[in-house]
Amino acid sequence: MNASRSPHFANLSATLGAAVNGYVPAVLADEIRAIYRRSPLYAKRHPLDGGRLEWDGYAAIPLLTKREIVEHGHCAFFDDCAEVDARVQRQEWEYESTSGTTQGPMTVIMERSWWPAQTARAYAAHPLLAPYAAKMGRRAILAPVGCSSNLCPYEDFEFPQRFIENTVYLNLHSDPFVFLESEWDRIVLELQATQPEIIEGEPIYLSLLARAVLKRKVRVPSVKVVILTYGKASREHGRRIAEAFPAPQVDLYGSTEAGYIFVGDAFADNSRPIDANVFIELVPFRDLPETFQIVVTTRGREAMPLLRYLTGDIVQRFPSGFRLAGRERDLHFRRDGSLVSPADIDRALPADFSCWHYCLSQTGETAWKLDYVAEHSAGPEVAEAVAAMLGDGARVTTARRRLIAPAASGKFALLKPLGAGAKF
Repeated sequence: MNASRSPHFANLSATLGAAVNGYVPAVLADEIRAIYRRSPLYAKRHPLDGGRLEWDGYAAIPLLTKREIVEHGHCAFFDDCAEVDARVQRQEWEYESTSGTTQGPMTVIMERSWWPAQTARAYAAHPLLAPYAAKMGRRAILAPVGCSSNLCPYEDFEFPQRFIENTVYLNLHSDPFVFLESEWDRIVLELQATQPEIIEGEPIYLSLLARAVLKRKVRVPSVKVVILTYGKASREHGRRIAEAFPAPQVDLYGSTEAGYIFVGDAFADNSRPIDANVFIELVPFRDLPETFQIVVTTRGREAMPLLRYLTGDIVQRFPSGFRLAGRERDLHFRRDGSLVSPADIDRALPADFSCWHYCLSQTGETAWKLDYVAEHSAGPEVAEAVAAMLGDGARVTTARRRLIAPAASGKFALLKPLGAGAKF
């Protein structure tokens, strides 16, 4: 393959190393060979020859999708699925379930040491989190109950059982909009009791936590950093969170199946690959400038390693780093092909508009509605500003809501174009 046709990667050049005479850099080629040894899935899909791997050979490896993993099941990654069960019973490996596709959830198998190790590497990749990479500071997590490789405790777990390895798991249920006031009382009290240095969570959950903290006139001065993860954050969420927790915010992006992939300052367009965790290939998307699909290859993963995994996420590249635009299925495209992402909605909203959460949904070819949760109703200028941003003769209505329900997985969306569920 001609060098000019070799794929582009988001990783630092020092991470990949030099590609010479059309050959894949050794560090990436070695990882690919290791993945082929660890999992029979890949040789069945596409055999590799035994020589040095060229870029043409790399490009011939078919992309792996969530749909394929769901359809084939996790056992396709292993020679003997009974051994998987045995290793789970011996607590060497563990099961996790993630939202997968519209066809069903995805079962993920991981070695028990993998999630903490790749989390530590993710922390080490950001200056605000690096002090906690080797020894975790006191941390509070508020997210959907299945929030990491270890299912967050829920339902009948009392406080001592939810305080594990210096981390308190705050939530007992998966929809923060239906938390009773007594539930928020408990959560705020546990924050005051544990005085965490780190608050980590899904942005909508943390936004509503900020509302609960402000309502109770409580301060938690111990918080040094807020990590936004598990879902896409709006600037509205970030501003509301900052009112209760005036600490720097970090955007930590990843998924259950791939681990943490990007980290950066929230809303700063400076996210960087977590080079120690993944290789990230950039695939040009819809001829849009500096806009890419990401294709991920995990590093050092024993159980269910991912090779050229198409995550479904779109990123935009800036001089300062990357912006996670969102899932492809959750993005809108104007008639001229230009992209609309949650960042565009944030920029369109008037400066004096304030909400705890919003969702912009397309209801017809040019019809849209902006549902939002706020203390006060929005004026007509909000609908006008969003319509102007959308263009194409868009008509926008607004509705103040008491709640905006998540999907069955517990995840929220900021932007819902028509047909979103069928796009990916």
